[in-house]
Amino acid sequence: MEAGCDEAGRGCFAGPVFAAAVVLPKDFHHPQLNDSKQVPVEIRYELRAYIETHAVDYAVEQVSNEEIDEINILKASFKAMHLAIEKLKKRPQLLLIDGHMFYKYKRVPHQCVIRGDGIYASIAAASILAKTYRDDYMRQLHILWLVQ
Repeated sequence: MEAGCDEAGRGCFAGPVFAAAVVLPKDFHHPQLNDSKQVPVEIRYELRAYIETHAVDYAVEQVSNEEIDEINILKASFKAMHLAIEKLKKRPQLLLIDGHMFYKYKRVPHQCVIRGDGIYASIAAASILAKTYRDDYMRQLHILWLVQ
């Protein structure tokens, strides 16, 4: 059982970083699944619903902007991934990580894949979940601060 992991918000100037871990069934397929940055926003939300309905397991976590300022964005991204992996109901036997580096999570082997969100469905699914959850959170902040 493998889990794909990706983050959203690492290159942003404001807000938290979100990460997702997704375990997909072997026969999972959706023709529009891709790196979240390559998918139009309305399709991202359709994919999110499809992923959440069909995934074996998934989790999304965040690390606050205050903690990012304390530990740096790279460590915060990895921490958010670790928190998402920890939240999975079953421990994966392999982690597929989007990018070129990762801090080991317990004794679970991992493989870093540059542009993995365009190669592995589980990483692409994690990309979609992390991005849509972060976008929702940032919209809520916008509404909160717009009203005040």
